Amino acid sequence: MTFENLNLIEPLLRALKTEGYSKPTPIQAQAIPVLLERKDLLGCAQTGTGKTAAFALPILHLLHQDELFVKGPVGIKALILTPTRELAIQIGDSFTAYGKHLRLSHTVIFGGVSQHTQVKALRDGVDILIATPGRLLDLMDQRHVKLQHLKMLVLDEADRMLDMGFIHDVKKVIARVPAKRQTIFFSATMPPEIASLANTILSNPVKVEVTPVSSTANTIQQSVYFVEKNNKRKLLHHLLQDRSIATALVFTRTKHGADRVTRQLNDAGIRAEAIHGNKSQGARQRALSNFKSRKTRVLVATDIAARGIDVEELTHVINFELPNVPETYVHRIGRTGRAGASGISISFCDEEEKEFLDDIQKVIGKKIPVVADHPYPLLHAGMPKPVQQPRAATQRHGHTQNNGKNAQTPAKKKKKWYPKR
Repeated sequence: MTFENLNLIEPLLRALKTEGYSKPTPIQAQAIPVLLERKDLLGCAQTGTGKTAAFALPILHLLHQDELFVKGPVGIKALILTPTRELAIQIGDSFTAYGKHLRLSHTVIFGGVSQHTQVKALRDGVDILIATPGRLLDLMDQRHVKLQHLKMLVLDEADRMLDMGFIHDVKKVIARVPAKRQTIFFSATMPPEIASLANTILSNPVKVEVTPVSSTANTIQQSVYFVEKNNKRKLLHHLLQDRSIATALVFTRTKHGADRVTRQLNDAGIRAEAIHGNKSQGARQRALSNFKSRKTRVLVATDIAARGIDVEELTHVINFELPNVPETYVHRIGRTGRAGASGISISFCDEEEKEFLDDIQKVIGKKIPVVADHPYPLLHAGMPKPVQQPRAATQRHGHTQNNGKNAQTPAKKKKKWYPKR
């Protein structure tokens, strides 16, 4: 299938060709025909599946047709709500690229910066508005944003908005837009509150879902270290002594865990910053900017906060904690080894996470090589033991290992026994 088969207008096809796109991704192939029929859509898709184009192309197509054949009042006709500044900017860039041959205008508004430029753009008039919830509500309350002529509403990454505490702001915005509209709802997961919200705002939606990615790029060198849970911090510090690790994106399962790992790395003299839902918009943007410019060597992130992070030449991804959803592993390590470049993925696995590792290996269809020779091995029944090395080879970084059964060790002196008095 090609984009021509989806009956998109010629200016969009020309823009896609310029961008080097010829074949739609699965989510695009499913969603675009539905949206062109002006139906509501419930999409289950993660970042990296091409979902931005899945809603951007139909919005541009339909608004262009309306402009030609159904002249209506001037004002915002499409609103895309997204949780973070980074995603808002990326979506804005997509509309710029796809809509370059159309006369439709768009702007992006988000918090953490002065509103002056954003207000000026709104006064000049826009057809498509991409916004984060907090700044949008602020500008609506100041009467800079009016949505009475809205035709299309997109909620992007709804589950992430829930995680970041924006869901109440989202509900306030929805209460102030026309009831008669086309609604597009995207979420990677469907927790109960998100499913309830979808049921409330969608009208007879068509559900489209893409199978989670289950393959890892061949350009990524994967490995796993079995380690005691309490020794993960030491192992991370040990590995980062290797200066060939230019940049490392470290994943934890929780926000608290991300803060703890960041604090421990900084205490050890390794420049690190955390990015997660409890951080302010400005703090997340600064951390990401510092990481991209390599002022910060290590970025510690939770899975939801890491969505949308695209860092060129990222050399290492380190799973400080293994994810309990195997497909999440694929998305995590996919942050490196992009566009044919090589990358390295390192995972720590403690006793409790061995089941997660088994599930990951089933999904990716391969065994992840084990690095057994390191200072903090997990010596436990059922776990691989470190490979026996000559004595001289085990003296590293101030740690002495003696894993051989027949290795000679100095005899310990017996302690003298004294009777209690």
